[in-house]
Amino acid sequence: MSSPSTANLINAQALAAVTDAVVVDCRFVLGQPAAGYEDYLRGHIPGAHYLHLERDLSGPVGPHGGRHPLPAAQQLVAKLASLGIAPGTRVVAYDASRFAFAARFWWLLRSLGYRPPELLDGGYAAWLAAGGTSEQCVPQPQPCAVPTVEGYTGVVDIAGLGAMQAASSVLLDSRDPARFAGLEEPLDPVAGHIPGALNMPWQGVSDARGFLLDDRQLAQHFAALPEGAPRVVYCGSGVTACVNLFALARTGDEHALLYAGSWSDWCSYLPAG
Repeated sequence: MSSPSTANLINAQALAAVTDAVVVDCRFVLGQPAAGYEDYLRGHIPGAHYLHLERDLSGPVGPHGGRHPLPAAQQLVAKLASLGIAPGTRVVAYDASRFAFAARFWWLLRSLGYRPPELLDGGYAAWLAAGGTSEQCVPQPQPCAVPTVEGYTGVVDIAGLGAMQAASSVLLDSRDPARFAGLEEPLDPVAGHIPGALNMPWQGVSDARGFLLDDRQLAQHFAALPEGAPRVVYCGSGVTACVNLFALARTGDEHALLYAGSWSDWCSYLPAG
């Protein structure tokens, strides 16, 4: 099965030979918002720029909308332009968390109509294991013009989700089984899941070293899902759901939607306790 054009991987050996891409480090640690940038300063792929999940790849948190709302589209575009990323620029993104944060960046750019980034298979650890060097200096960007965008596509809010449910869409919950079952909830005030959702944990599309399953394995992984019905994917806050969206795109499903607010938005409309 050939890889769909919007969901592409690159391995460490191939990346070492790339000279025409902007490389973006997306490392982040939930609950420790400074940790990813500190890791970046300790060492990163030469030439890589850093984008922060909460400052750059998310918007301000409000009463609703989830813990990681989408950033204002034009604000993100301006940030991208400051790093020299235009709509057609080749970009390679990586993290150290099995695509958790690089896939969010991938989804944002694809949704804005940009050339989707290639994701580094295996992340930063794979780069080092392949003999890749690291540097500590922050590179000087080469800014480009700021384009005008209309906004995000392929996304639904809570009202849109209701309409999709009424249309018999398939709703996929990307969180781990314990959170899906409501047995634990470390982040949000209400435990459980959206009624009717199926549990497809985002970690299931990669191995323990952070390498994505091959296309045949991904097809098998999603084989039990109902065919033909539109799919909506969510997680806790719209971040790791993007890993499943990337994997679905690898199998040819380019039209699955992101419920951006995810469980943290859904449960903000429910009574706590």
